Amino acid sequence: MYDIVEIAKRVLRIEAEAVSALAGRIDSSFEKAVALIFDCSGRVIVTGMGKSGLVGKKMAATLASTGTPSFFMHPAEASHGDLGMVTSDDVILAISNSGETEEIVGLIPFIERFNVKLISMTGNAGSSLAKASEVHLDVAVKEEACPLGIVPTASTTATMAMGDAIAVALLSKRGFKEEDFALFHPGGSLGKKLFLKVADLMHSNDALPLVKSGTSMVEAVMEISSKRLGVAVVTDVNKNILGILTDGDLRRGIEKWGKAFFDMKAGEAMTKNPKTISEDELAAKALGIMEKHSITSIVVPDAEGCAKGVIHLHDILRKGIV
Repeated sequence: MYDIVEIAKRVLRIEAEAVSALAGRIDSSFEKAVALIFDCSGRVIVTGMGKSGLVGKKMAATLASTGTPSFFMHPAEASHGDLGMVTSDDVILAISNSGETEEIVGLIPFIERFNVKLISMTGNAGSSLAKASEVHLDVAVKEEACPLGIVPTASTTATMAMGDAIAVALLSKRGFKEEDFALFHPGGSLGKKLFLKVADLMHSNDALPLVKSGTSMVEAVMEISSKRLGVAVVTDVNKNILGILTDGDLRRGIEKWGKAFFDMKAGEAMTKNPKTISEDELAAKALGIMEKHSITSIVVPDAEGCAKGVIHLHDILRKGIV
């Protein structure tokens, strides 16, 4: 009878050991591979068959998203026209555990003829692919994690880890920053944090809830209700910001003054000196201010300090900025 838990633990142990063993092989060959890619004026073209190809696709995607132009080329398609995408300015990163994969080895004459730099990742340093490479990276594993010893498991994990090591080394060498990563991921949460500004989300013009300090409380409540933000910015006749009137101010006013509260003016019930933020600031910064002060809205002034907009917590969260 199979012990599923023990099988899973064995797989993870073997794969962890395979990755750990790679650390002892990080040497001048690794440095040369990174240097070749860093100095490349073209693209990194990753290629591999089967499971190695799937690892290669992930590798190419990681490189491309961290500042190294890269794409995956299927080796079987390469010999049927796709080699036209390759130039002498490119670097080919070929993956083959045996180093003898027919479709990969078949590309060697083309690579040599057009003097394309070749980096290989194999589990066999004596293989045809390894020997034809300018740089060979040894990703051999002691054993596969499957009991048959033939299913690519530990070998693909180790190869992917080596690819990640190259990508991280390159991004560090390039001085790649969060902002650079976000540039290639504008739709992701990080991209939104680093690109969405207050101006992109604030309510302005007719959508801005605005009342004068002398506005009656009944009118102020109607303005708050109609604009559906739970607040109204209180200004003087020149739209200079005096304060903010919130749902919380209304509740507290009613509790304190009862019906008499509705005989007051907006300027008497408002919260003075509200939190403000420039429209050019990141929306993520506005969220931080809201969290720090336990508020749901921030007033946005223009260059002269007049009320221009309001940014609300819900607008930020709807955009996935957390």
